[in-house]
Amino acid sequence: MIQHNPFTSSLFISVWCKNFNINTTTYNFKPINGLHFFKSKGELFINTGKNLTKGITYEITETIGNNFKNQVCLIYDVPTYAQAKTTKIPKNLVIKKIKQYPGFLIHLNQYTGIENYLKKTFSKNSIQKLIRYNKRLQTCFDIDEKMLIGNSVEKTEYDTVFNHFHKLLNKRFEDKQITNNNLNPEEWRFYQAVVYPLILENKAALHVIYNNDVPISVRLLYFSEHIIFDAITVFDIDYTKFHIGKISILKMLEWSFNSKYEIFDFSKGYFDYKESWSDLKYDFEYHIFYNTKSLKASLLANTIALTFKTKQYLRDKKFNEKLHKITFALKRGSKNNPIKVEILPHNKEEINKYDLQEIELTDDILYLKKYIVDFQFLNSEHQKNIKLYQIANQNNTLYLIKGKHNYQLLSVSH
Repeated sequence: MIQHNPFTSSLFISVWCKNFNINTTTYNFKPINGLHFFKSKGELFINTGKNLTKGITYEITETIGNNFKNQVCLIYDVPTYAQAKTTKIPKNLVIKKIKQYPGFLIHLNQYTGIENYLKKTFSKNSIQKLIRYNKRLQTCFDIDEKMLIGNSVEKTEYDTVFNHFHKLLNKRFEDKQITNNNLNPEEWRFYQAVVYPLILENKAALHVIYNNDVPISVRLLYFSEHIIFDAITVFDIDYTKFHIGKISILKMLEWSFNSKYEIFDFSKGYFDYKESWSDLKYDFEYHIFYNTKSLKASLLANTIALTFKTKQYLRDKKFNEKLHKITFALKRGSKNNPIKVEILPHNKEEINKYDLQEIELTDDILYLKKYIVDFQFLNSEHQKNIKLYQIANQNNTLYLIKGKHNYQLLSVSH
């Protein structure tokens, strides 16, 4: 069982109901203890929070007296590692369990600290690379790190970080050219509304890495009594060469190992990094409760089960990834005149022949930022030493990145 689960708290439920226009009248069904349900369609009842939780658990507390008739109860996202035993199910009441997304976690309490964890999880070579990436990031930028948690977090600071969070997610999925459900306006409004009050109650946090006070990595975390849930994560893709995603995990785990928590849960969905950092893979299941004496309930329950099994089959076949790409293309439409940037060979003597005009990195040429950051990584150049030049008499198509000792020439065509 997940003790003091943030996703079943009254705060989470009330904000969720308000945001999604759910009738605040919720229902309880014996013998399911610890969950509230809302009425969906007909006789279908779904747990509050639906698929926006990162793990739901419950207990069966009675063997008789259940109030199921024609009703069917659907419970989303029950992690197999935290399920209570269900041996006390009343007669005629059935639970169908449908496997859905994979989940991944780290048992923090099985390690003495971050160094012990790294040593047992990664090769010596991988650890050295991780240290080098972190050192290179510190060398090239003015990096700061912060965990926004507790009642000292100001709303203005929270709003600033959350707005950057949204921009980075948009940027990330624009680059991948797929849709992301977190960016659905209704869903994002819910997150922005619920996370701040949970932060004040120490039930949520934002782990942020800054470059010159600008967030370049943001992670949304939730907390139960013993578990940290890694809910949504993003980093600025311009910093890809620095492996900022790995550095973010490292910094966050350093904080986690110094805390009281026993488990760090990467939550649902497969990504390579989750598998490599975790020490346990588990499954999320959808649970369906219904009374076998009711033909109506049996038909509804079996139809729901078949629907989710079909979805999982299509997910296993990567159909959902194709669908996200198609949805993205339909929403975005065609993009004319894509910008092409090419790195040109050059030498110092050739550079000295150009008429150079120093410029700022404005919004209309912001696509050059990635090339500037890559240049810093390759040459260990600090951003304070970087200058950008536009080369005159070239139809504004040539740019020069200049560091303390190195140059890079770029050609831009539309």
